Amino acid sequence: MAALTTVVPMARRTFGHGSEVSLFTLGLMRALASPLQLQQVIARALELGINHFETAPAYGPSQAYLGQAMAALAVPRHRYVITSKLLPGVDVDQGLAVVRTTLEHLGLHQLDHLAVHGINRAEHLHWALHGPGAEVLAICEGEGLVRQVGFSSHGSPELVAQAISSGRFGFCSLHLHMLNPTLMPLAHQALAAGMGVMAISPADKGGQLFDPPELLQQQCVPFAPLELAYRWLLGHGISTLTIGAAQPSELIWAQELSQTGEGMNPHVVAVVEGLYQAQQQSLGDTFCGQCRHCLPCPEAIDIPALLRLRNLRLGHGMVAFCEERYGLIGEAGHWFPMVRGDACTSCGDCLPRCPQNLEIPTLLQHTHGLLQGRPRRRLWG
Repeated sequence: MAALTTVVPMARRTFGHGSEVSLFTLGLMRALASPLQLQQVIARALELGINHFETAPAYGPSQAYLGQAMAALAVPRHRYVITSKLLPGVDVDQGLAVVRTTLEHLGLHQLDHLAVHGINRAEHLHWALHGPGAEVLAICEGEGLVRQVGFSSHGSPELVAQAISSGRFGFCSLHLHMLNPTLMPLAHQALAAGMGVMAISPADKGGQLFDPPELLQQQCVPFAPLELAYRWLLGHGISTLTIGAAQPSELIWAQELSQTGEGMNPHVVAVVEGLYQAQQQSLGDTFCGQCRHCLPCPEAIDIPALLRLRNLRLGHGMVAFCEERYGLIGEAGHWFPMVRGDACTSCGDCLPRCPQNLEIPTLLQHTHGLLQGRPRRRLWG
């Protein structure tokens, strides 16, 4: 087989105390129809200068296919960096067994990065800092099985802040999205502390921006919505962005933006600000500013998360995305909010805390009526 070449060199950024990683990370949740499919995507990613690959035991055959692809392509070890994950909650023996199986599947002696997969609840963080997880992570580092540990989270900003401030982790993977900038201050805090920051799925979970509605396309001119989202994140200094390509052709934006420099493009700032203004104008005095003062809710409703979907649906015409995300509520365990808007009892507990004086119970019922549909499920897990 001919040696792999790099067609377009890709800029790299520091990632905690580990190796530098490419601006784009290939997430390996989707190209799994066959080992050959994943191999073709990986080959193209390497040609484009992508050196960071994210996998997990929970991603079906992803790890085994990745190991097979790297062997088949004869990729030198110095040319790639791999992040895998470990679900919280297991005991020490189970955790170590998962890590060793991961290394076996990948054909490696040492994993570059190991992330606690989903610090979504307080007990997950406790497991990682003070419970069996703390011992697992210490053994992995002490025995040289893992070079750097971090975490991913679908949890609340308050929980993410605790994990970052703990000082235990070298990197974090967060939901950082142009249309949901809530966690961006925490990302900047992590970067300032020397941590690596990876943005999870800006294309899909950031709003299905690979298939944007017409209204959103018009609002993003002169950029494509996905291009704008990528440029916005890179402009904020995020270490790397995941791109979950199922086909080599889906890596086009990684190629186009491979040499994006430091700092925010003023044209990007202007268009994104216009997006926020359009959203507020569309919703008028029912726009939710995501301040989170309404929490906690006696019914455990994540009020800001639900009203954010309403903002996107009415402000940008994002029907399919918002209906899909709303359909996951209560169907995805701790990976997503558990309670839908129709659970609101109109107790009024949140009303005096809202600085915008929103009629929150009415808006929750409206959100439910607007977005309810058949229940969904997560792709993995």
